[in-house]
Amino acid sequence: MSLVVVGSVAYDGVETPHGKVDRMLGGAATYIALAAAYFTPVKLVAVVGDDFAPEDGALLASRDIDLAGLERVAGGKTFFWAGVYSADMNDRTTLRTDLNVFADFDPKLPESYRGEPYLLLGNIQPALQRGVLSQMNQLKLAGGDTMNYWIQDFRQELLATIAQWDFLLINDSEAQMLSGWRNLRRAAAAIQAMGPRTLVIKRGEYGAVLFHGDDHFIAPGYLLEEVFDPTGAGDSFAGGFIGYLAGQGVAAKDADVATLRRAVIYGSVMGSFCCEKFGVDRFRSLTREEIDARFREFQSCTQF
Repeated sequence: MSLVVVGSVAYDGVETPHGKVDRMLGGAATYIALAAAYFTPVKLVAVVGDDFAPEDGALLASRDIDLAGLERVAGGKTFFWAGVYSADMNDRTTLRTDLNVFADFDPKLPESYRGEPYLLLGNIQPALQRGVLSQMNQLKLAGGDTMNYWIQDFRQELLATIAQWDFLLINDSEAQMLSGWRNLRRAAAAIQAMGPRTLVIKRGEYGAVLFHGDDHFIAPGYLLEEVFDPTGAGDSFAGGFIGYLAGQGVAAKDADVATLRRAVIYGSVMGSFCCEKFGVDRFRSLTREEIDARFREFQSCTQF
C-alpha cells in the first residue's frame, strides 16, 4: 500500500544567514515525498519541464518514490521560486516566482495510483485538490494543506474541498484566518466542524498542536544548534506525519490518539532534519536509525 502525494516539484534559490544557493531541488511535493518515503512507499504526482535534471529524478526514484505520475512537459521550464530569509529566519521575502509549467498543472493520476489508500494533497488550487480526490476509489485516509491565498480568495471552493478531508495541516496564522478565531482552541473547533476530524496546527520553531475529536496534544519544536535553511520544513513535517500513519496502516475511521501523537512527533523529527542543510540535502544522507533516535530524544525530553 502506497501514499499518493500531489503538489509541486520545483527549483529554489535561497539565501539565509548561512549562505546562498542559486538553484536547488525543492517544491512541496518533493519534501513531502522524501520525508514520507522513510515510512511507506510513495507515488508522486507533479509536473516539471525538460530542464528537470536526471540526477534529481534519480534521487527521488532511489527512495522508493514512484515517478509514473511525474508529468514532463517538453520545451517547458520547471516551477522556480527564490527568496531570502531574515537574520533570525522567522521571516522570508520572495524575490521571484516563476510558475512555468506549474501554472497549467491539472493532476491526472495513473491508473495504478487510483486504488491506493493514502493521499496527501499539497498546496494547490482547492478545485484541483478535489479533482484528485475524486479520481481515487479506495481511500482510507486523505487530507492535505492550504495557504492564506486560497483561504482568502477561494474560500467557498476551499470549504467544499476540506469538507471531504480526514485531516488538515496548516499553520497558526492560516488557522486563525480560516476560522475567524485568534484563540487556537476555538479556531480548531471551528475548523473541525468544517469537515476534518484531525487537525494539526503548525507553529514553526514552537512545534505543533494536534486536535482530534475532543482531544489535543502539544508537541514542542526540536532545539537545533543551527538552523541552516527552514525551506521545506513544514512540508517535511507533513511527509513524516502522513508517512508514519500510512506505514502503520491507519484508517480514518479507527485512528487512535496515541498513534496520531506519534505521527506528530515523527513529523517534527522530519521537519527538524530538513533544517540542518540547504534544501533537500539532509535527506541525501539521513537514515531511519537517525530518525528513530531523534524520536526517542523527543520522548525523553517531554516525559514528566
